[in-house]
Amino acid sequence: MARIAGVNLPKDKRIEIGLTAIYGIGRSLSRQILADIKLNPDTKVKDLAENEIAKLREAIGKLTTEGDLRRKTALDIKRLQDIGSYRGFRHRKKLPVRGQRTKTNARTKKGKKVTVANKKVAVK
Repeated sequence: MARIAGVNLPKDKRIEIGLTAIYGIGRSLSRQILADIKLNPDTKVKDLAENEIAKLREAIGKLTTEGDLRRKTALDIKRLQDIGSYRGFRHRKKLPVRGQRTKTNARTKKGKKVTVANKKVAVK
């Protein structure tokens, strides 16, 4: 089992997809890392050799991922709130920050969608 940056990678997935389990690594960054260390993206995580896992750990260790990235994001949002910016105000009220409409489709504001059943008509 490959454990990189404190995350167990899913062993039955391709390494390109498996790396996206790490917070801060998406598909494009995953491809770029694999190209830099010359590793085939179609290799399954369970088929990786120890030296390949070590190369991955070293490459990902240079990036800001997981806890550090979460902390940085939280501090950035807190800074916006402290200086009283419009974006900070939107974050504080849990409203969409990037200009989306709120009359409809604002799931950040309204929470998870709840389906309401039709009213039953009383039979006379």
